[in-house]
Amino acid sequence: MGKHFLLAGILALLASCKQPPQRNCSDFKTGEFSFTTSIDGEEKETTFHRTLDMEVDYFEGKRDTSSIRWINDCEYVLKNINPKNKSEEKSIHIKILTTTDSSYTFEYNAIGDKRKFKGTAYKID
Repeated sequence: MGKHFLLAGILALLASCKQPPQRNCSDFKTGEFSFTTSIDGEEKETTFHRTLDMEVDYFEGKRDTSSIRWINDCEYVLKNINPKNKSEEKSIHIKILTTTDSSYTFEYNAIGDKRKFKGTAYKID
């Protein structure tokens, strides 16, 4: 009976030890990407081009440029270079949570705002 409990315990331990999510963040530091989100129930797409220190976003025919400050390989802060209003002055903190060969899932929020949002960006180049 004791051997059965030991075997069951070992199997339970092995089953709970799955691989951690893949995070090859350096693969996504530069390139061209697309991101789709729902705004007021409507799907909206943003495309952006990122270099190591700049990101240019294209959304609904408008272009915005932000500087990038990398905190580490998986986290960075975006700061709009030409904010048009008070909300655009807030920097955005982005943390890459997981990666695949062609996409990454990330969490983001305006610095100082406790609300966090998630999204997935797809490499298009």
